[in-house]
Formats: sequence, structure tokens, C-alpha cells
Amino acid sequence: MEKSGRINNPIVEQRADPWVYRHTDKYYYFTASVPEYDRIELRRAKFIGDLESAEKVVAWRKHDTGILSANIWAPELHYINSKWYIYFAAAHTNETKEGLFDHRMYVLENESVNPLEGTWKEKGQVRTKWESFALDATTFEHKGKLYYVWAQKDLAIAGNSNLYISEMSNPWTLCGEQVMISTPEYSWEVIGFKVNEGAAVLKRNGRIFMSYSASATDHNYCMGLLTAEDDANLLDPASWIKSKQPVFQTNEQAGQYGPGHNSFTVSADGKQDIFVYHARNYKEIVGDPLYDPNRHTRAQIINWNMDGTPNFGEPLKDDKVTLSIPKR
Repeated sequence: MEKSGRINNPIVEQRADPWVYRHTDKYYYFTASVPEYDRIELRRAKFIGDLESAEKVVAWRKHDTGILSANIWAPELHYINSKWYIYFAAAHTNETKEGLFDHRMYVLENESVNPLEGTWKEKGQVRTKWESFALDATTFEHKGKLYYVWAQKDLAIAGNSNLYISEMSNPWTLCGEQVMISTPEYSWEVIGFKVNEGAAVLKRNGRIFMSYSASATDHNYCMGLLTAEDDANLLDPASWIKSKQPVFQTNEQAGQYGPGHNSFTVSADGKQDIFVYHARNYKEIVGDPLYDPNRHTRAQIINWNMDGTPNFGEPLKDDKVTLSIPKR
């Protein structure tokens, strides 16, 4: 029997770059950047509103030294070919060079039925065609092919990161073309830093929608949207149409600042699309925004426009009921 479930925002406190995935076992699986940037945690719950109180399991910890020893960022949990994978970024130092960290992208693999159990094996770095700052990888399947989307610094292009896509030969190896599908170009994408990052994919209504985040990680952080037709060549940059305005941004009236780095999931009955994101409930930040711990995880329902495109609306106030969905 199902009961009506309501959640209040934030759904998980002090967790940035949130990733929520609803598996076939009817659990919602959650991971995100922890404030210490030193580990990858997983938790699960049958109802998305119960993730805050769910048991936290440490899947992996950073190394003491070397390439996997600093700033563990933006983990994502994926289920591919009956195995679990965690995609994340890591650096070998907290220091920056010319304003950039030295992150690269890595993969963990787990063959257990439940990813909160078993052993996570390091599958190594996902190698792109050049070495530079790279992070925020995600994967998705389309028409029998596995694709990888990530953010990376091109040394020939001014700015921090652009978005790239490539096909994969397996969950940790790229193959074929690696093409740029978005670079920071609009005024709202270049505040503080020239950034496109944190892509997430939602396939609906004969199209592929790819949200991403832009600008500095303070109150200027916001979300943009790329759209491709279902039958398009996804490795052709011309296939991706970019929103000229942000689709989700700071709402000062609601006290929500810098929303972004989202993921997509669905309600328990499969009838409502939900996007999960982080935001702060204050504007002024002391020090580097990256080390302010209060980017809390929040969730809202996606409404759909008459033309079949997603309408993200505006960030809602804390403690306002945002979801009323079946609770199993």
C-alpha cells in the first residue's frame, strides 16, 4: 500500500553536487560532495524525503598522498551492465596554478547487488585526449551506446571549463571523437569564472535535455540547458541547442542563492520528474565559496511546457512543501 509522502527542503544538509538515482529495487541512492572533500559516501532510502536520516556508508576514502589525495568532488553513482560505478574527480593537492586546481576524473566499480556493500575497485583515470583540469563527469545510454559528458579546461580557450561528449567502449574508457558541445559565452555563464560544468541528462518527449551549471560557486551560480533531438548525432556540436538565458537561478525573495549542479530522478510512481540540486540560504560568504559547507541538497518537481520542454521554475523557500508524491 502506498501513502502520501511530503518532503521539505533541504532534503539533505551540507551536501553539494547532489546525485540521486532511483534503482529498480525501488531505493533512492544518494551521493554528493562532503564538506571535507575527503571521501565518497553513499546512502539509500525508499522515500526521497528519508535520505537525510538514512545510514551513511563510506564507499571510498582519498589516498594519503598522490593523485587521489585531495578535493574529492562531485561523485555520481551509475548502474551499467549489471555493475555499479562511481564517477568522481580528485586532485593531488589543494593548491591552484593560475587559478585552476589539478583535478582529473576517475572511476570506481562494484559488482555487489547493493552498492552500499561489497568492495569498490579503482578502475583508474578516464583519459581524455589531453591532460588538463577535468571534472564533473556523467554518463548516459542512448540507442545502445554509452556516452560520457564532462567539463574540462582547453588550454587554447580562455576560461575554466567547457562541456565535452564522447562515446565509451566501456564504463572507464572513451573511444572515438571527443567534441565540445558548450563553452561559456553568455554574460550569466562568466560571472567570476568562465564555467560550464556539472552536466546531467534527462530524456523525454523525443529529446535529450542536458542541464549544466555556470559561473562562480557563490550566488551567481545558475543552470543552463542544452537540447538535442532524439535521433540527432550527439557527437555533432550543431545538434545541441543552448538556452540563451539561465533556466534556474538565484531567487532572493525566497532566500535561495546559487542553485545548481543538479541531477534528475523520478517519483516512486514514475509519474513526476524531479530535479535535485544544491543551494545556499544566504548570499554573503566569508572566504572561498568552495569551502563554505552550507550548499544544502534540495529537490523540486519539473513541470513541462506545452512544447515538451522542461520548466524548472524558481528555487522555493526552505521548509516549503515542494513534493507530494506516493511513499512506498
